[in-house]
Amino acid sequence: MENTRIERDSMGEVAVPAERLWGAQTQRSLQNFPIGWEKMPAEIIRAFALLKKAAAQANLALKPDKMSADKAAAITAACDEILAGKLPDEFPLAVWQTGSGTQSNMNVNEVVANRGNAIAGKKLLHPNDDVNMSQSSNDTFPTAMHIAAATAVKTELIPAVDVLIATLRRLEKENEGIVKSGRTHLQDAVPVSFSQEISGWRGMLEADKAQLESAFDGLCSLAIGGTAVGTGLNACDGFGDQVAAILADETGLPFISNPNKFHALTSLDRLVFAHGAMKALAADMMKIANDVRWLASGPRCGLGEITIPENEPGSSIMPGKVNPTQCEAVTMIAAQVMGNDATVGFAASQGNFQLNVFLPVTAYNFLQSARLLTDGILSFEKRCVCGIKANREKMRENLYRSLMLVTSLNPYIGYDNAAKVAKKAYQENLSLKESCVALGFLTAEEFDQIFHPEELV
Repeated sequence: MENTRIERDSMGEVAVPAERLWGAQTQRSLQNFPIGWEKMPAEIIRAFALLKKAAAQANLALKPDKMSADKAAAITAACDEILAGKLPDEFPLAVWQTGSGTQSNMNVNEVVANRGNAIAGKKLLHPNDDVNMSQSSNDTFPTAMHIAAATAVKTELIPAVDVLIATLRRLEKENEGIVKSGRTHLQDAVPVSFSQEISGWRGMLEADKAQLESAFDGLCSLAIGGTAVGTGLNACDGFGDQVAAILADETGLPFISNPNKFHALTSLDRLVFAHGAMKALAADMMKIANDVRWLASGPRCGLGEITIPENEPGSSIMPGKVNPTQCEAVTMIAAQVMGNDATVGFAASQGNFQLNVFLPVTAYNFLQSARLLTDGILSFEKRCVCGIKANREKMRENLYRSLMLVTSLNPYIGYDNAAKVAKKAYQENLSLKESCVALGFLTAEEFDQIFHPEELV
């Protein structure tokens, strides 16, 4: 039987493991929601620590009769330990809890109060009266979500996208002048340069980055100051603005207090918009990864137009097999993000009156998407894209075998005659030149004068 201590809340006494810093409400949540293994994301806990620290400083300025300097110092010290990663085991609650996230807010309040009291060496802090002063779970959890989401997008995901963009820009330059067959509908098409193909990948990511940056501004608008229903009950005028300013100074991100707290408490539209930008990025990463593995398919029975790094054996039975595993990881991530987007959208649609109570699942899915995309993009760049090499011989071979080069003859012999040339060449296994001459549309010399595939790009 583990050692316990007795903690009390408004419902009575609860036995809590003696060595833990959490209190009665955290323990009740552990007992009442033994659901799944998904825990509240660490990013949310870190955001809460930033928020509680900022709230204490704002209360010290606005309510010095309630928030003394020694209380604010104890709260700040405890929050700094959380931010330093010193108390990772004190936040055990499941995602599948109350939809407002109240129990995770109280988990942080209880841990900060108990740790702050230990730091102060006396019973100084109460989790509700002091750590949660001027706040409600209904404004703190949406605020923590926005802090965590904005941080993930701006400081982690966008820089990862920048890394991949830079590598693609380098590959563009290195592969200038290489002409290959284009492909539409998975069928041969007119020529394209390899650098042009790469520029398409780069352009997608640059557009995705712009969309993420557009969504970022909305994530910086915070619900703090609205308290329970948006009226700001029990908070001083200007509390939300002051907390946002402190958070902006602490993080370097342009946080502001949402001027319409009734919007901020009940709507998740900013998170839906931002996750939509992540879904767009996921869709483009799916396309890029699929292009890479198609182009690298083979080595002898596929397209084989590029080579990619060989990172590990690809088969437990086929010796020498190497697979495009980084591409596969990226495409699985993209599928997960698209599923997460459906969850985020559905959860956001479920706001009732003054609150949305699908907050933890929204936070979990949003932050998982950001984390997976960040890690997946960096791994894909480092272990695959940076080592892409053009197989010039195979590209040239495929280019000159493509029947769609006949398109360049349209201005000279017309569309219908060019179609006849292509069909005859295909059916009789002829070159386009042989087919065109056999049909009498051009002489061999005329064909050579106008047929230059490398100039078609």
